[in-house]
Amino acid sequence: MYNNRPRPLGDLLKDFVENYPRRRELKRGMILSVWSEVVGSAIAKECTGLKFEGDRLIVRIKNPGWRHEVHMQRYSIMNQLNREVDEDIVKEIVVRG
Repeated sequence: MYNNRPRPLGDLLKDFVENYPRRRELKRGMILSVWSEVVGSAIAKECTGLKFEGDRLIVRIKNPGWRHEVHMQRYSIMNQLNREVDEDIVKEIVVRG
């Protein structure tokens, strides 16, 4: 039954995302868009590639120092990214040169 009561826009967007047929792809896109917020601008500038392969997020960083830093913090970064989208989308972060 249709409800005519006004609802906050945030609630409507959340309902849309949860019921969207390609929800996982949408949330992957959301993760890619918040990457720089989560890792910070210094690390984000060093990333030369960011893509999904299944549930794995592949991060390309040429600088060995930054690559090591992201590798060491990968679980923390993964948890923050998943919190941003309220779902465990990223199961693993793989850092490559």
